[in-house]
Amino acid sequence: MNQATTAVTPVTNTLRTLRWANLAFMLYLLLLAVALVGSGFKWATGDQAKVLFEFASHPVAGLMIGLVATALIQSSSTVTSIIVGLVAGGLPVETAIPMIMGANIGTTVTNTLVSLGHLRCKEEFKRAFASATIHDFFNLLAVLIFLPLELMFGFLEKISHWLVSPLLSTGDMSIKSFNFIKPITKPVIHALKELLTSFGDVAGGITLIFLGIALIFIAITVMGKLMKKLMVGRAKHILKNAIGRGPVHGIASGTLVTVLVQSSSTTTSLMVPLVGSGILKVKEVYPFTLGANIGTCITALLAATAVSGEFAIFALQIALVHLTFNILATIVIFGIPFLRNIPLKGADMISEMAVKSKAVVVGYLTTLFLIVPGSILALTV
Repeated sequence: MNQATTAVTPVTNTLRTLRWANLAFMLYLLLLAVALVGSGFKWATGDQAKVLFEFASHPVAGLMIGLVATALIQSSSTVTSIIVGLVAGGLPVETAIPMIMGANIGTTVTNTLVSLGHLRCKEEFKRAFASATIHDFFNLLAVLIFLPLELMFGFLEKISHWLVSPLLSTGDMSIKSFNFIKPITKPVIHALKELLTSFGDVAGGITLIFLGIALIFIAITVMGKLMKKLMVGRAKHILKNAIGRGPVHGIASGTLVTVLVQSSSTTTSLMVPLVGSGILKVKEVYPFTLGANIGTCITALLAATAVSGEFAIFALQIALVHLTFNILATIVIFGIPFLRNIPLKGADMISEMAVKSKAVVVGYLTTLFLIVPGSILALTV
C-alpha cells in the first residue's frame, strides 16, 4: 500500500506543477490578448476612434450591449476584459461604465440555466430557481439605483479617477511603473503587426482585435478549468465553512472563492444545486452571491496591467469602476434592510410563478436577456 502511495505522489505532484505552469501561461495569454485588442483599435482607427464608439454613446445602449454580450458569452470576465481593451484603444470611460453594469446583469443567466436541472421536482425547482434569480434581481436593482446616479453625478467616474490620480499626478499617462508584463507582450504584438502590415491599417487592426478577443476566450476558459481542478477542493472547504456564519463572512468568502476559481458564474452556479436539494437556504447564499460579484472584478484588474500607452490609465480606471460599483452596490443594497429584501422578494415571487407555469421560465429568460435588450438597442442605436 505504501509503495503504491509513494509511486502515485510524484505523478500527482508533476501533474499539479504542470497545471500551475499552464495557468501562468494562460494568465500571460490573457494579458497579451487584452493588449492586442487595445493595439488593434488604436491601429485601425487612428484619430477616428470616437466616431466608431458613437453607436454606444447612449448609456442605455451601452448597458444593453454589455448585457447581451455577457448573456451570449456567459462570462462577465471575458466581456469586462474586452471592455478594458476597448478603453485602452480609446473608448471613453463614461461610455464604458454602462457596458460594465450591463455585464453584471448578463452574467446571471448561467446560474438561472443551471436551476432548470431541478425541473422534475417542484419544491427543488422553486428553491433552485429562487437562488439563481436572486442574483438577477440584485444586479438589476444595482443598475436601477446606480446608473441614474452615475448619469447625474458621474460618481463612479470621479471615485475611480481619484483612485488613479496618484499616477496622473506624475504627468505620465501610462502605468509603466508597475507594468511588469509589457516587456514580454510588446515583442509579440510588434511581430504580429509586422506580419499584418501588408493588410493595411484598418484590416490589420481589425485582425488584431479579433485575434485578441479569441485569445481572451481561450485564456479565460482554460484558466477557469485549471482553477477548478487546482482549487475546487479548497473552494468547497471555504464554502462549507462560510455559509451560515453571518453576512460579512459570506460576502468575504464569496469574494475569495470567486478569485480562486476566476468565475462568478461558477461560484453562483455551485450554490444552485445546494439550495435546490435543501442543504442551504436562499437567504444564506444571498451574501455569498454578492461576494461573487466583487471577486469577479479581479480579471479586469489583471487585464489592465497589460495595457500601455496614452490610454493605459483609463484602462485601469474602468477596471476600478467595475470593482467600485460592485462594492458600493453591496454596501448600499445589502446595508439598507428595505433594499436588501427586494431581491429576496423578487426571487420568491418569480419562483412561485415558475413552479405554476414553465412558460414563465421561458418568458423570463427571453424577456430579460433578449427581447428587452434587443428592443432598446433597436430604438437607441
